[in-house]
Amino acid sequence: MLAACASADVPAGSALRVVLEGVEVCVARADDGTVHAVNDLCTHGEVSLAEGEVLGCAIECWLHGSAFSLETGVPESPPAFEPVAVYACDERDGTVFVDPTTTK
Repeated sequence: MLAACASADVPAGSALRVVLEGVEVCVARADDGTVHAVNDLCTHGEVSLAEGEVLGCAIECWLHGSAFSLETGVPESPPAFEPVAVYACDERDGTVFVDPTTTK
């Protein structure tokens, strides 16, 4: 796992775009405080999901409104129908770690 960001960089209900080993990753903290990592590109419009809004345990694309589950990557609303990759993610000692080569 690679250090992606400081825990403080991702407060509850927010998201942050990071690039790890050439992979664009959206690190998001759900409203319940859990940290998740998904591929940053919306499968519908190919725009950054990190620029969208965290809604509970989903992230909504700012361009067309598709929301993706942060746990499974599955779209919860149209127009997207393809899931985004979900990466192994861990938080310890004030740092968020992500493995951009391992999908859940």
